[in-house]
Amino acid sequence: MKQRIAFLCILALLLAVGSFANAQDEELTGELEIFSWWAGDEGPALEALIDLYGEMHPDVEVINATVTGGSGVNARAVLKTRMLGGDPPDSFQVHAGEELTGTWVVADRMEDITFIFEEEGWYDVFPQDLLDALVVDGAIYSVPVNIHRSNVMWYMVDNVEEWGIDVPTTWAEFLDVCPTIQEAGVVPLVVGEAWTVNHLWESVALGVLGPEGWNSIWTGELDPAGAEMVEVWETFGDILACTNMDVDASGLSWQQATDAVIEGDAAFNIMGDWAAGYLTTTQGLEPDVDYGYAASPGTDGVFMWLSDSFGLPVGAPHPDNTVAWLRLLGSLEGQNTFNPLKGSIPARTDAVDAEPDLYNAYLQSTAADWSEDVLVGSLAHGTAANERFMGEFNQVMEIFLASGSAEAAASAMGAVCIQSGACG
Repeated sequence: MKQRIAFLCILALLLAVGSFANAQDEELTGELEIFSWWAGDEGPALEALIDLYGEMHPDVEVINATVTGGSGVNARAVLKTRMLGGDPPDSFQVHAGEELTGTWVVADRMEDITFIFEEEGWYDVFPQDLLDALVVDGAIYSVPVNIHRSNVMWYMVDNVEEWGIDVPTTWAEFLDVCPTIQEAGVVPLVVGEAWTVNHLWESVALGVLGPEGWNSIWTGELDPAGAEMVEVWETFGDILACTNMDVDASGLSWQQATDAVIEGDAAFNIMGDWAAGYLTTTQGLEPDVDYGYAASPGTDGVFMWLSDSFGLPVGAPHPDNTVAWLRLLGSLEGQNTFNPLKGSIPARTDAVDAEPDLYNAYLQSTAADWSEDVLVGSLAHGTAANERFMGEFNQVMEIFLASGSAEAAASAMGAVCIQSGACG
């Protein structure tokens, strides 16, 4: 009897997988709800994918369920309510790494989509470091649509030439030039709302600790409350003194912070390369001519990465439509439709070479860096640590901003590491 039950369970699973796999061969109908935080200036890239899906599957109504808010802060809160309440969208945007695996996969809320990778031959076109961030116990749970770089310093070429300053390659160099920039009535480094401050912190930490030290936080080899982390927080405090943190930061979106650099009110901004999409697509500026870019100080040769991906939630209302969406996302056509507009590079290693004319000087440069640099995962964007750590890190930052104490911040971070289990 037990053997018969086991056989029937396996048969049911195979039939379910088979129905997903054969979805590409059927005339799809009904709806497809895509949940993301890509709105406003980031919207055109997603809309281009949706339009392409509509051409392929004209009888499917695509619902673009976007929740606005930088870095997905608001969207993740809404998503949690829906997922825990048994009302998942058909597919949702999630950062590859711990934001995916440490939140939704461990909670058994995602379907295994390994069969798509096998059928499409994607093991040969996605790099192993990226695949590792999608896998739990040998099964793959999402399709990466892009690669973003977190540790980028942006500036306007004419402005730095006019001010007679060099782009700093270390944080010590930045702090040396900070008074000169301030004397010109310019903010040396602009920050915006809270998540952009966390984004800056990870680049500072990477610059102080180096890639081995950064990775050692998450393996448990570096004491998050120890002297090395105290140095990170001390350096971060010195850098914040060269920003607009106490003036208008809390009221600025990342786009408005970027605008301050464009307008010459600020010299530099540390932001992910979605800023390249904004500078090029929205503002019509040309890389290396109008705007410049460099690895954030102290991180040359290191690529702090994040990847937007989509998966198939357990209980998705239209799983066949979702599988067709995922196949599009991982395809050459899908990746080369999306990424030039988004300001990111394809997750596929063969996509840029397939259509190089689609990618401007910045994207060509970052694609080369992705293939050559030391790779480390972003904390602020869900790759390095689980969601609980990310949420409680906000309190660590609040402690530091309120007290100014590097020791207090390091101590709080050590406690959060223990509570979240994120640090080894």
